[in-house]
Amino acid sequence: MSTFRFQQFSVRQEKSAMKVCTDATLFGAMAPVKGDERVLDIGTGTGLLALMAAQLDASHITGVELTEAAFDEARFNFHNSPWNSRLEAVHCSIQHFSVNTPGRYDLIISNPPFFHNHSKTSDQLKRQARHTDLLPFPDLLASVDRLLADSGHFYLLLPGHAVAGFAKKALEHGLHLIKQTDFRGHSHNQAKVSALTFCHQQQPCRSRLLTLYQSDRIYSQESRHYLSPFLLRFSQQN
Repeated sequence: MSTFRFQQFSVRQEKSAMKVCTDATLFGAMAPVKGDERVLDIGTGTGLLALMAAQLDASHITGVELTEAAFDEARFNFHNSPWNSRLEAVHCSIQHFSVNTPGRYDLIISNPPFFHNHSKTSDQLKRQARHTDLLPFPDLLASVDRLLADSGHFYLLLPGHAVAGFAKKALEHGLHLIKQTDFRGHSHNQAKVSALTFCHQQQPCRSRLLTLYQSDRIYSQESRHYLSPFLLRFSQQN
């Protein structure tokens, strides 16, 4: 059984196409959860981001997942976490969910499929998880527009090359990019992915560059700040 263990919870990831990785974990650790928010995780996969939001004290977290295998694992991981009463897994597309859910969310998080017109793997689960076929960006933004509270925030992870185009499309839905954190592995690397925060209120965008490692397998001080409450390697130091 493939299970990734964190300090306060575990993620079973036998069937889900997208496994736990450093970028997604850092993205989840940096989620703008201040406490008591109602959170929606679009494309929850194994439930990693939803579980991290629960540890960060969100009051209720709903993880929506289209693929049955990933939904089953998210539901299992939610049930076996310390926060099972605050976590809910829903098996459907976000397009369907958004038009059938009357409530609004304080925070919407997503690590969505982002490959478009790229060569595709023969693995159907990986293809659905990585490519925008079943969740094109316009559909994602339309769903967020329906579900985000007026004062809420939309937080997602995208590759650097997709940021400008996505931000332009977001403006069509009244969503303004207010924060961008670019992730790079080492100081000699270029940034490949960006954590983005959008809201309905227009304000200057704050941008910064975060370096994950100061040397081989040694986290930088900044990434360690975010990851130390979650990763087992830091458990004896907290």
